[in-house]
Amino acid sequence: MSKVNISEEKRKKLFERDNFTCQKCGFQDKTREEIEPHHIVLRVSDGESDIQNLITLCSICHHYAPDSREEFDKYLKEKIDGSILNTFRKSERSISQRTKKGMLKKFNDGIHLTKAPKGYNLVHKELVINDQEAEQVRKIFEEFLNSDISLTQLAKKHNMTTSGIKKLLKNTTYLGKVKFAGQESKGRHEPLIEKELFKSVQDKL
Repeated sequence: MSKVNISEEKRKKLFERDNFTCQKCGFQDKTREEIEPHHIVLRVSDGESDIQNLITLCSICHHYAPDSREEFDKYLKEKIDGSILNTFRKSERSISQRTKKGMLKKFNDGIHLTKAPKGYNLVHKELVINDQEAEQVRKIFEEFLNSDISLTQLAKKHNMTTSGIKKLLKNTTYLGKVKFAGQESKGRHEPLIEKELFKSVQDKL
């Protein structure tokens, strides 16, 4: 079940209305870290995002909530004791913390944490330059900087989306950097774009 995208003000009003409590299992969380808004009638079924169509569920009950309105009504009526789920909540938090700690260690070691961007291959969890793609990436940077071509035209020429081209041109991985949780650090991999070229492209963007 995906997270509901609503304004922070609406989220706050919903949680206050429901006393920061999951309406299925009764779990209360005033920190709001483990409760979620849930559409009673789903957006895909033309459900609105007003508070009348929203209900508070904990992250576990939200995850297992059925899609149909009829099944959801039955699901909600089958109340359970929230304390039964506490073991799962603690386990889930522990796994999340361990995962984050492991990723932070990899980041500090200069290891790239996501899929390889165009121009690189991921070999034994290390970024290695793909010569053919790297040449295309360099051409995209140089063509954008040294011509009047638009991002849309450039994207079409290289069989990419406009947002994909813009993301590529802003990707600091090409400078030999790695990213995690909004931070950047020097990576182990070889840079693909010179700093001067990258900076000039950012200025033009």
